[in-house]
Amino acid sequence: MIPSVHRPTRAIINLQAIADNVRTIQQHIPRDTKTYAVVKADAYGHGAVKTAHFISRSVDAFAVSNLDEALELRQSGISNDILILGPIAPEDVDLAKESALTVTVSSQNWLELARSQGVDMQGLTVHVKVDSGMGRIGVRSAEEANTLLAELQKSGSRVEGIFTHFATADEADDSKLQQQLAFFKNLLERLDNRPNLIHASNSAASLWHGETIFNAVRLGIAIYGLNPSGTALPLPYPLKPALSLESALIQVKKVEKGADIGYGASYTASAEQYIGTVPIGYADGWTRDLQGFSLLVDGLECEIVGRISMDQLTIRLSEPYPLGTKVTLIGSDGDKEISATDVAHKRDTISYEILCLLSSRIPRLYLGL
Repeated sequence: MIPSVHRPTRAIINLQAIADNVRTIQQHIPRDTKTYAVVKADAYGHGAVKTAHFISRSVDAFAVSNLDEALELRQSGISNDILILGPIAPEDVDLAKESALTVTVSSQNWLELARSQGVDMQGLTVHVKVDSGMGRIGVRSAEEANTLLAELQKSGSRVEGIFTHFATADEADDSKLQQQLAFFKNLLERLDNRPNLIHASNSAASLWHGETIFNAVRLGIAIYGLNPSGTALPLPYPLKPALSLESALIQVKKVEKGADIGYGASYTASAEQYIGTVPIGYADGWTRDLQGFSLLVDGLECEIVGRISMDQLTIRLSEPYPLGTKVTLIGSDGDKEISATDVAHKRDTISYEILCLLSSRIPRLYLGL
């Protein structure tokens, strides 16, 4: 989808805020801990290439979801280590080696499939994934881990790391996390040949559970300035939100009492009022269930009235503002602020989803370049 640069809707990314957040977190974890910056899903909607280049000297490595995301970084000139967190297809191993990428191997079945296809594993850098209770991918016992590690080393692979992922690190109740941590530690103790890099801490675990930090961390949502828990846990120290979302009024009209607004006539004016139209809709990731949420105009909260359309939404204004007046969807205006977490609460979801749903139709404007 082509960015719509000729309309006023845009996401503004403060790259310096991301770099500052990285440094802030690093100041609160052990000094020699290797930092993986997680830039999967286009850096949670912030732009993976621009983000990675800006913070490449502040972090040791990057983590992405899949091979294509890793190749995008390499092709843009990123030279840091890049860990692919999900399994790749065995037939793509040569491509990963050519691009000096680190891959995750999560099962003996994957290795057997690679062998059956005649895949040359010699020289491939690997991290082994442990399923300590997340239930997605990974080996589930020390016996499985030992077998897989031995077979990978026999194949000529460079087994650099082993890791796991916590399911509830962002929740107030840490009983599940402690169970997973105990499982992972027990598995590590029973390994015949422990890899050099060991990592379990995502953003939430790095912020609130220092006991989970081994010698590497994977920092995701926190480096973009958002609380991984939403509001369940207070941040232990301040972080700076890096993304704001702005648009502008493209039409303002006075409607009479009883006028219907939007598809389905789901809003009817209870009195004469001003309605402003804003060029953003569900094709941009601003979903229909945000009807009733308020945006900021001139420092005032203005409710979204009528159903959100594919390309536009309508808000109730306090006065007939001129065309081009700024509308803030995420960010600050005057003494009021809308956070991605606020939007998430309205939609009964998490801030990660809000950011990742902001489509490529919205141009990203970068501060700090």
